[in-house]
Amino acid sequence: MGQAIKVVGIGEQGPAALPALYIKWIEGSERLVGGERNLALFPDYQGEKIVLKGGLKETIDRLLESDKKTVVLASGDPLFFGIGRYLASKLENIEIYPSLSSIQEGFAKMKESWHDATFISVHGRTMKGLAQKIDGLDKVCLLTDEQHTPAKIARYLLEFNMNEYEAFVAEALGGENEKTGWFTLEQLKSYESNPLNIVILKRTGDSPHYSLGVDDHLFKQRKPDKGLITKKEIRVLSIAAMKLTKTSTVWDIGTCTGSVSIEAAKIAKEGQIYAIEKNEADLENCFENMKQFRTDFTAVHGKAPDYLDEWPDPDAVFIGGTGGEMTDIIHLCAKRLKQSGRIVLNAVTIETLGSAQEAFKQAGMKVEITLAQLSRSKPILHMTRFDALNPIYIISAEKEEANQ
Repeated sequence: MGQAIKVVGIGEQGPAALPALYIKWIEGSERLVGGERNLALFPDYQGEKIVLKGGLKETIDRLLESDKKTVVLASGDPLFFGIGRYLASKLENIEIYPSLSSIQEGFAKMKESWHDATFISVHGRTMKGLAQKIDGLDKVCLLTDEQHTPAKIARYLLEFNMNEYEAFVAEALGGENEKTGWFTLEQLKSYESNPLNIVILKRTGDSPHYSLGVDDHLFKQRKPDKGLITKKEIRVLSIAAMKLTKTSTVWDIGTCTGSVSIEAAKIAKEGQIYAIEKNEADLENCFENMKQFRTDFTAVHGKAPDYLDEWPDPDAVFIGGTGGEMTDIIHLCAKRLKQSGRIVLNAVTIETLGSAQEAFKQAGMKVEITLAQLSRSKPILHMTRFDALNPIYIISAEKEEANQ
C-alpha cells in the first residue's frame, strides 16, 4: 500500500478533544473506518464509511482493495486492548495516534497511579478463571462490557469471599453522563451502571495466602472416609513433574477434592484448568474448596473419557483415577497432548505401575518414575515418632518431538 492508514484514538469527548491536525486528516480522507458510535460523531463526512462489525478480516480485505486515504477511528488508545495491534499485524503501512484512554482518565478521577495496576479485560470474554487472576493483587483494573457489568463482577467476587476489595467505578468518562464513585462489593452487587464503564479494584485488607503444598486438613473432604485426596507431599512432587507455566492448559482426571486442580490454577493463572470426577459427593467438596481457595475452573461430574473431547488440548494432564479405563485414557491423553506436554499419573500398586508404564511405552512417550516413600512426624508423650504414608509411584511421561 502506498499511503499510510492512520489509526486515530478518540475519547468520549468526541471530535472536540482531537488535535486540529487529526481533524484535518479525517476531513481530508477518502475513507473513514470505525464502530457505529465513533462514525456517528462525524455525520457530515463526505467520503466512504466502513463500519467495524464482528470479524475484522473482511474489513482488512476491503482496505487492501484500493489505495484510498484512510483513517480508522478507535476508542482511546488503539494499542491498549484495542484494534491497533491487530491492524498493525495485518497491514504494513500504518500509523497509530493514541488518545487518552478511559484507563488513564479513570485513574486520574481516582487520583491513583496506574503503572502499578494489573489490567484484565472481561470485555467479550468469559469470567472463568478471574478469581485466581485477581486474588492477592493490590490494584486491578477491569475492562467490562454490557454482560459483565460492575454488579455482576461484584457478585462473582463475593462468591469467593473477596471482601477485602473495594471498587471504584468510572462511567462514561469525558461525556455528559460521566459519573464516578467508590463502592463496597456489597453495595456494588445491585448497582445499575452506565454500559460504558471501567471497574478498578483496590485491596484494603489482607488476603489469605497459601503456598504450594496446602495442608491436607484445609481441604473439605468426604467423611468419615477421609484420605481420598492427593497427599500434600505427593501433590507437590506431582505438580512439579507437570512443569506448569502461567499459561498452561491442564486436565485433572479423577479430581476428587480438587486439590491438584486448585494448586495448578494458582500457578497457571493465565491458563485453563479442566477437571472431572465421577463421585458426585466428592465433586461438591471440590466446588466448596474452589471457593475457599479462590480458584475458578471447569469441574464436571462424569467418568473419563466423557467431556475430554470438549476440552482444548492440554499442556499437562494429571491422572489421579481412571475408573478401570487407564490404558485407553492414557492413549487418548497422549494423542491430545501438546508438543513437549506431560502426563503425570500416581499409582499405589505395582500392577498399576506396570500397566501404566506399558501404556505410555505404546504411546511412544518418554517415562520417568519416582517412588515416594514418606513419613510424617507424630508426637508420642514427650517424644516424636513417624507415621509412614502409603508408598506412591509418581509416573511422569513426556511427549517428545520424535513421536509425532
